[in-house]
Amino acid sequence: MAEADPALLVQGVREAVLAARDGGLGAGRALAALSALREARNQLDGWEPELVAAARAAGASWAELAPALGVASRQAAERRYLRRQPSATGEATGEARVDAERDRRAGDRAVANWARRNAATLRRLAAEASSADGLDAAGQESADRLGAALGDDDAAGLLRALADLRAHLEPEHAGLADRVGEIGAHAKRLREDTAGQRRERRR
Repeated sequence: MAEADPALLVQGVREAVLAARDGGLGAGRALAALSALREARNQLDGWEPELVAAARAAGASWAELAPALGVASRQAAERRYLRRQPSATGEATGEARVDAERDRRAGDRAVANWARRNAATLRRLAAEASSADGLDAAGQESADRLGAALGDDDAAGLLRALADLRAHLEPEHAGLADRVGEIGAHAKRLREDTAGQRRERRR
């Protein structure tokens, strides 16, 4: 069923409000206007996160978004967006979505910090993996991307490239694939442990 045009809904509500002010609004029309108002509000609320995401993609900062959203700080703007954004991972409430997103970011930071502390080990593994021979075309492309990531200053960028290459290393380079897999498993545990610690602190 197609959604009603919010502009028409709002027009009908406005007419009902004007009628109410003149004392000529019956109960049936008032109830219909309230239903229309709820539908218009739901549609408009659904548009907000789309516009915020578009503004962010176009380069707007959270500080710039705050006054447009009617909130006082960049933190409040981001929180409002997270609360209204549809959940991709099943959280039922806005607060749960905020917590889940902050848990994810904290996990990413923990993994990135670990990667920087272990940069030498990661770079040796990445150099070995990117030089693996006998790869098919897709595997060689993945190895080339890993090789390019080795040129970056931040070792944290190697983790995704290593994970992408892992599947292409088997079965010819099974031992190397296992070592790459251990790195990925460790990163996953770090994320899970970080999220678990944050959940404990919230209790």
